[in-house]
Amino acid sequence: MRNKKWLAAMLAATFAVAISGCSSNGSGTAEPVKTGNGEEAVATKEQETKPEPVTFTYFNATANKDIDTNKTKIGKVLEDQTGINFKQEFLVGDLQTKIGTMIASNEYPDVIQPDAGIDKILDAGAFIPLNDLIEQYGPNIKRVYEPYFNLMKADDGNIYFLPFSPLVGEYKPNPTIDQGAFWIQNRVLKEAGYPKIKTLDQYTKLIADYREKHKSEDLIGMTSLTHDWRFFDTTNPPNHLAGYPNDGGVQVDLNTMDAKVYGDNDGTKRWLQTLNDLNAQGLFDKSSFVDNYDQYLAKLTSGKVLGFFDYGWQAQQAFNTLNKNGNDDLKYFPLPIVFDENVKDQYLDPPAFVNNRGIGITVSADDPVRIIKYFDNMLTDENQKLTRWGIKGETYEVDDKGRLYRTAEQIEKLKDNDYSRQVGISYYAYYWPMYGQGSTYPDGNSVDPGRQPEVAQASFTPEEKERLTKYGVQTYAELFSAPDARPWYPAWSIALEQGTPAQIFTVKQTDLQKKYFAKLVLAKPEGFEGIWNDYVKEYRKTPVDEYEKTMSDEIKKKVAKIQGK
Repeated sequence: MRNKKWLAAMLAATFAVAISGCSSNGSGTAEPVKTGNGEEAVATKEQETKPEPVTFTYFNATANKDIDTNKTKIGKVLEDQTGINFKQEFLVGDLQTKIGTMIASNEYPDVIQPDAGIDKILDAGAFIPLNDLIEQYGPNIKRVYEPYFNLMKADDGNIYFLPFSPLVGEYKPNPTIDQGAFWIQNRVLKEAGYPKIKTLDQYTKLIADYREKHKSEDLIGMTSLTHDWRFFDTTNPPNHLAGYPNDGGVQVDLNTMDAKVYGDNDGTKRWLQTLNDLNAQGLFDKSSFVDNYDQYLAKLTSGKVLGFFDYGWQAQQAFNTLNKNGNDDLKYFPLPIVFDENVKDQYLDPPAFVNNRGIGITVSADDPVRIIKYFDNMLTDENQKLTRWGIKGETYEVDDKGRLYRTAEQIEKLKDNDYSRQVGISYYAYYWPMYGQGSTYPDGNSVDPGRQPEVAQASFTPEEKERLTKYGVQTYAELFSAPDARPWYPAWSIALEQGTPAQIFTVKQTDLQKKYFAKLVLAKPEGFEGIWNDYVKEYRKTPVDEYEKTMSDEIKKKVAKIQGK
């Protein structure tokens, strides 16, 4: 049963509003103000416009420097509007240990963003229901989140947290590639005369030809990331090569919404066979299966790796280092590679609502009303520009047509993490109630500066612009097909109950792939088929049918909820 301590907090709010007969200039008038339990107290207009200052605590289960939000420029503006400051604490050490300590003591910060610990927080009853608070004090929350309320409700009908991905306005994909792609060094494209590359065979041939011409340089044809939970970097490519977006471990039929695993299908076999062929030619990095993440990033920045598959967000540290080093030839270019010419690529994410991550108010919060009002205040167009773009004239500009942009100097300054923290962008751009990535304002500007074409183009070097021009585009996203609508997307956000056959399958699948993929890729070509057959035999012993049925059912349920059924 959910903890109802929040009711006491809301009752207390009834008596928290002071009664004042007049304002400082003697002209204040008293008006009734609704409190947390629906009763009325009296407050002056001056008190309403100048709320009492208060500091709440906020634990964010990601890495950053602890700070009081009013020490940032953005946070100070929001404090001036609301009287509220947040003392932000970020994760140090193990997340599950931190969450477990909170639960054991039943003492929580006022607000938590628990990331992967959200199920434990929910099971412990640490979040209060937000339904009534939103109804009374959240007009902007309703405007932004109401289309998703059915997806946000727990089995008991309550909303316990606000996710970070509601789409507002027209959807805009990222003009740069922060999701999946097959990356290739610029010098490989340059030497080949910037050919149009679409298929996996064309991609690997381009790498093989370049390596053959530069035998003395000790180059790595392709590498792959396999370390720990990032092993999906090696298992996901056949899904994208077949023309599907990242739905996790399944490919979902657009019409029937039936989900099928691809872990042992012909596409995965074809992908692994390709890597096996590359390995036989000395083009694949054998240490891919033993390197950790830092070693992987170091290889990408060494200039030795000609190609690899990865998600832009995951390789970004390496890209930043290469940008800083300044050698354009050693930077990477993203390509929407598929198996065959007739396959439509689907690397760009469609509009998505991830409903298993978010921010909630805890049972330890003494004043949930003030907190929900702060959240609601964040969800105006003006404050979304403040939290995402920063300070006009300092971190962005507006041209005479109303288009938001950043100068080259502003873009460069924001690469400094300390400066970004000082402004507050690194604290407010995510992990708060927000318009989701890909959203747009009513004036057509992108909510996320990174998705504003003017910002993307301003961040490109002259060499990048020239290279994009050779491919007839102005941004990288234009190289990729527009995403098809998938109302359930992403399927990987569907929570599977622990101990069920479907959940057990996900564990067994990962274990089998870690056991067999290295064998398959590094085997002598004549031994590949036998190892593949052994793998498929073991794979089919897992509860794969139960997993497919569960995912198909849950996907259809999610779509039905979206449609209000």
